[in-house]
Amino acid sequence: MGKRVDLKGKVFMPAFRQGMKTALWLLKLTIPVSLGVFLLNWLGVLEGLAILTEPLFKLFGLSGKASIVLITGYFTNIYSVIAVMATLDLPLREALILANMTLIGHALIVESGIQSKTGSSPWRMTLLRLGTGFVAALLLNLLLPQMPGKIALRPEDTDGRFIPDFLEWLKAIGITSLKIVVLVNILLVLQRLMSELGVLRWLERPFYPLLRLMGLPASSSFLWLVANTLGLSYGGAIMISQTAEGAFTRRDADLLNHHIAISHSQLEDTLLFAAIGMPILWLVFPRFLLAIGVVWLRRLELYAKER
Repeated sequence: MGKRVDLKGKVFMPAFRQGMKTALWLLKLTIPVSLGVFLLNWLGVLEGLAILTEPLFKLFGLSGKASIVLITGYFTNIYSVIAVMATLDLPLREALILANMTLIGHALIVESGIQSKTGSSPWRMTLLRLGTGFVAALLLNLLLPQMPGKIALRPEDTDGRFIPDFLEWLKAIGITSLKIVVLVNILLVLQRLMSELGVLRWLERPFYPLLRLMGLPASSSFLWLVANTLGLSYGGAIMISQTAEGAFTRRDADLLNHHIAISHSQLEDTLLFAAIGMPILWLVFPRFLLAIGVVWLRRLELYAKER
């Protein structure tokens, strides 16, 4: 006989209670930040900040136009990055370097806030992502072959009026909010169901060698998978739940945070850039390898502190 599970008492109700609590916390963080960024962008503050930081980016061999892409990415998401790229007529090689930098460092306020909920310093996570992004740029500038051509995208039409732009933002944040509530609850139900059925232990086994290579605990397999397919926000939401319940230690959460800060959403965000002509391997492997290095450096740091 298979193991009988009290779906209502042990899976659905606890998962729904925790899911709504976590989703509401995410929305309280996401909506105000998103509104603030929308207003700053509409008022031209982000563009002004990009102009101020232009000399810094030129030190890394990036054109002045790169600063607009990066500043936009640091505060918003990959969709916004691609929309800005569409207006700049960038060479493919430079666009690929910028893609890696923004894949590592985007939506910093929201995502660092999520990681702080599981014990990692938001300032550390932000600086880690910014610094690793520039390391990635330096390495890619050395390693990338010459790439002829440019990314050719048609910019979205906008009349610059506040009300239409605000309504467009309202529509986008509404879709995002619905997605957060639905996906967080589905993922928590799935995680609890697999845990009750013993599937999680079975799922972890094939990942043991890879997780050991990455310096991550075996218990992080499901969270690592969620973060690398759906994104840091959703992986972080499950981690918040598991850490609160004592199923995932703060130390293990911190190690995973160091990895997924650099390598996350390897599916959706990568495919968005691939759809405009960027080579997938150059979008995936730099982040994955840098994330491994970051975790082992963090382990070395913790070992030195504990001695």
